[in-house]
Amino acid sequence: MNFDFSDDLNQLRDQARRFLAENATSKHVRSVLEGEKPYDGALWLKMAEMGWLGAAMPEEFGGAGIGHEGLCVLAEELGRVVAPVPFTSSICLAAEAIMVAGSTAQKRSLLPGFAAGMHIGTLAWAEGMGNPREAAFSARFANGKISGEKWPVLDGGSADLAVVTAQDESGRPLLVLADLRAGGVTRTILETVDPSRPQAKLVLDNVPAEVLGAPGDGWALLQTVLDRAAVLVAFEQIGGAARCLEMATEYAQERYAFGRPIGGYQAIKHKLADVYIANELARSNAYYGAWALQTDAAELTLAAASARVSATEAYHLASKENIQTHGGMGFTWAADCHLYYRRSKLLGLAIGSASHWKNRVVAALETSNAA
Repeated sequence: MNFDFSDDLNQLRDQARRFLAENATSKHVRSVLEGEKPYDGALWLKMAEMGWLGAAMPEEFGGAGIGHEGLCVLAEELGRVVAPVPFTSSICLAAEAIMVAGSTAQKRSLLPGFAAGMHIGTLAWAEGMGNPREAAFSARFANGKISGEKWPVLDGGSADLAVVTAQDESGRPLLVLADLRAGGVTRTILETVDPSRPQAKLVLDNVPAEVLGAPGDGWALLQTVLDRAAVLVAFEQIGGAARCLEMATEYAQERYAFGRPIGGYQAIKHKLADVYIANELARSNAYYGAWALQTDAAELTLAAASARVSATEAYHLASKENIQTHGGMGFTWAADCHLYYRRSKLLGLAIGSASHWKNRVVAALETSNAA
C-alpha cells in the first residue's frame, strides 16, 4: 500500500517549498525576531492569496476545499522555514475551533475572513503555566460579555478574535468567541523563548462575545480542537526537525577536523542517525494523524496524541543535535540553529506538554481496549 500523499498534494508541497525559499528566508524570520513587527504581514497576505489559509475550509465558507491533508502538507513546509506568521494560532486553533463548534451562520460569517487573512485568531485556554484542564474555564460569560484573564496566549498581541474557554452563570464550561477589537481588552506582551511567535496576557473586562457550541460542552469541544491542532502542529514540528537534520548533515560534510569531514567520525554519524530515526518515527505517526483527521476517524484522539508526542520529541532532539553538530559556531546568534531550537521549545508547549499528550495516549488506549 502507498501511504504517501497524493500526487496533487506532493505538487502543492513542491510549490510551497519554492515559494517559501524566496519569501520566508532566515532574513525574514530575523526581521520579526529582532524587530517590532509581531509577524510577517506581507508573507501572511501572500499565503492567503494562494489559498493556503483556507486549505481545509469548505468552499461554501470561502475556503479552498483541499482538505486537512493539504493543510498538513503546508504546515510541514512552514515548519521547515520557521515561518514568522500566526499560522498555528489563527488557522490550526481558532479557525479549527469555529469549524468544530460554530453554527452554520458563524462559519459563513467568520471563516471567509480567516481564509482571506483578514482575521488573526487565537485560542485562549491557559490561565498561567500548565496543561489544558477544566480548571482553566474560570473566565465568566454572562449577558453576551466575557471577563477574565488568559495567559500565555499565542499571538495574543495581534489577534482580533479569540476563542476563549469560560463558564456561564450556571458554572457550565463553554467556548466563546471574543472580539478583541472591542473595548475592555488589555494586552501585555510576554517575554518568551521565541519572539518571532510572540505571546501575550489578555485581561478581558466585559468584552463582547458569542457562544460556540452548546453550554456544558466546552471541555469536550476544547479537547476535540486540540486533537485536531495536535496533528497540524506535528507536521509543523517534523518540518522543522527535517530541516535541522539537513542543516547538521550539510555542515558535517563541509566542516573538516584533523584532515577529514567531521561527518566521517562515528560520534557525529551516530548522533545524526538517532535524529533520522526519531524523525522517521514522528513522520509515520504524523501521517497516521493526517489520515485520522482527514477522515474524522474514531482513532483521532490516539493518532493525534501519538503524533504530538513523537513530533515534539523528534524536534527537540533534532534542534539540539543541530546546535551540537555545528559546535561553537552553533551557539552563536549569526548561525540559524537557534531559530529552530526556539521554535521547537515554543511548539512543544503551545498546546500542552509532551507529558500531557502521553497521558492522552494512555487514556485513548485504555478506552480502546475496554471497548
